Amino acid sequence: MLKDFLEVNGTRYPVKVHFERRNDSKASISRRAVNIRLPDFLNREQRFREILRIKSWAKEQIAANPERFKPKAQKTYADGEVLKVGDEEFALRIEFKEKESSSARIIGNNIHLIISSRLSETIKNKHISTLISRCAARRRLPKLKTKIDELNSMYFNQNLKKIFFKHNKSNWGSCSEDGNINISTRLLFAPDDVIEYVCVHELAQLIEQNHSDRFWALVEKAMPNYKEKINWLKENGYGCSF
Repeated sequence: MLKDFLEVNGTRYPVKVHFERRNDSKASISRRAVNIRLPDFLNREQRFREILRIKSWAKEQIAANPERFKPKAQKTYADGEVLKVGDEEFALRIEFKEKESSSARIIGNNIHLIISSRLSETIKNKHISTLISRCAARRRLPKLKTKIDELNSMYFNQNLKKIFFKHNKSNWGSCSEDGNINISTRLLFAPDDVIEYVCVHELAQLIEQNHSDRFWALVEKAMPNYKEKINWLKENGYGCSF
């Protein structure tokens, strides 16, 4: 991975460039960084030109809507707080103990967290958000697997292996050549039809590992109004986080 930065109106935004086995370039902007994903077969000059092009695009996007990409303060949680995830509500029970590691479990609609008191406040908050996302994802995973299996049977007929929720902040979903699909836990805060769109997107990528016209034709066949879901993510995705 190559690390760079982009300056917009005096504010520096981290830029992370990933080189991957892919056929086209992809870029996304979050409150944490500009993520650029490039095909690994590009030569040095091609990489340089593509990075410049995408950085120019990212600069225009940030300048046009700076509040949308303004670095976000770390989310904090308190004992007794009620967290709404999708159509479920969870009561948080947070304890701090003198121990090496942190852990969590769901009992009914309560998420019990035991957090190491040896950590800094920043790391404690990271442990809490990660563990909450894992618990909520564990509850939702059977529903996700059922939906992906249904979509696959109806439109794609691919050999699927494992389906995961991942505490991923750089993309909404990903898939591997051997049939594994990963969906970001951030989508637990999105409407069901938006989650379904990301599932369709990843299933289509198992057939067309690019964003060609053939790829989008597969997506449209399974979800004719997919562009509405993309727009929802563009407009509301920054608010989806643990």
